Amino acid sequence: MMEKADLERFISQAALGDQAAFGHIYDATAAKLYSVCLKILKRHDLAEDALQETYIKIWMSADHYQINGLSPMTWLITIARNTAIDKLRSNDAQHHSPDELTQLVDAGQSPEAESLANSDLADAVRSAYLHGSSYADLAERHEVPINTMRTWLRRSLLKLKGCLTND
Repeated sequence: MMEKADLERFISQAALGDQAAFGHIYDATAAKLYSVCLKILKRHDLAEDALQETYIKIWMSADHYQINGLSPMTWLITIARNTAIDKLRSNDAQHHSPDELTQLVDAGQSPEAESLANSDLADAVRSAYLHGSSYADLAERHEVPINTMRTWLRRSLLKLKGCLTND
């Protein structure tokens, strides 16, 4: 897996039109981004199309990426996830009447809300496991019940474990 700083540097270079840097991004992230698309779309052909669209979007918007202390993979995965969801909705629209589509509800958070929530979770994990903050301190800081904080941290650890065992 490519180091965070290397990936950030390649994204910056791709923003300037460096095709070789973009190739490095692709080589380092294609498998992970493909798995994100496949998980959502459940079909290899649609996942491959979504992956191609994802890299077009990355190329076109690399200049919008901002180094903010979070993993650049978060930004890349968000693009892949949103592209796959758009493709899923588009594919579903081809198989549903307009009346059925108006009844569909997006149960997920907006990308902005999800990004903020992930940022809060990352902060909580860092504070708990690197800085020794207690559940009570974290719950108070993030204005959530202590059991919610425990759940956040537990889920975050499970996600980290999944990342480590899948790569």
